[in-house]
Amino acid sequence: MKKGIKKIMATLLAVTMLGVLGSCTKTETSEAGGSATGGIQKIKDAGVLKVGCKIDVPSFGLQNTATGEYEGVEIDLAYEIAGKIFDCTAAEAKEKKLVAFQGVTAKTRGGLLDSGEIDLVIATFTVTEERKESWNFSTPYYTDAVGLMVLKDSGIQSINDLDGKIIGVSQGSITKDGFEAYIKETGINVTPVFEEFDGYPALSTALSTKNIDVFAVDRAILAGYSDDSTMILEDRFAEQDYGVASALSNKELAETVDGVVKGLVDSGKMAEMLKAWGVE
Repeated sequence: MKKGIKKIMATLLAVTMLGVLGSCTKTETSEAGGSATGGIQKIKDAGVLKVGCKIDVPSFGLQNTATGEYEGVEIDLAYEIAGKIFDCTAAEAKEKKLVAFQGVTAKTRGGLLDSGEIDLVIATFTVTEERKESWNFSTPYYTDAVGLMVLKDSGIQSINDLDGKIIGVSQGSITKDGFEAYIKETGINVTPVFEEFDGYPALSTALSTKNIDVFAVDRAILAGYSDDSTMILEDRFAEQDYGVASALSNKELAETVDGVVKGLVDSGKMAEMLKAWGVE
């Protein structure tokens, strides 16, 4: 009898210790049990949350060229979500490297999500009804509008001056659609030429070398590329929400992510995170 009690107590102690050691750690896949195929459990088994982020958007998602580290409000948001999944704080998730970041562009992010190479996209991804047919989106964590940046010596003062001008936009973005819808709605009579570029640094360079007349993208992104030679016009259009995207089939992950984002927004912490990165 005593031997039986001792055996039970030893088993309970072992289970308890496994629970303690398993908290906020990279979960190893059991050889006997195999890897689970469910949304959240699959991430836990992998021991890391794979997130597609921007690497060229100051204050949102930027890879520091000196350190190689990722930084920005969307990077911080990824750690908040990882903390929820791995049952730890965002700071612990960062310390334990529980998020694996992969740079994405407006053109590549959807495909990487579809292929399963990444679990989430947190990359200034605008929520639209059309996109909701392809991916799950969380509660919006930021609302922005498209803006127009020009060189100060260009003579361009407003959207009314853009007839025949070359507007540079990012591949895979909805900036062109938003512009065309806005001028149609307002009756502004301009017919610019659009050119697509692979990434914001390329757009910024094209503007500075006068290969384009206008750099058009979300105003918060423009702010990160503005300098003494440029100005952002007062015109703003195509207001849009940023959300965290996940695969349409992964409902469990989508619900978890939405709970985290909604909690951050409702508590005011999201606003504090944005402010900390200088995002208005």
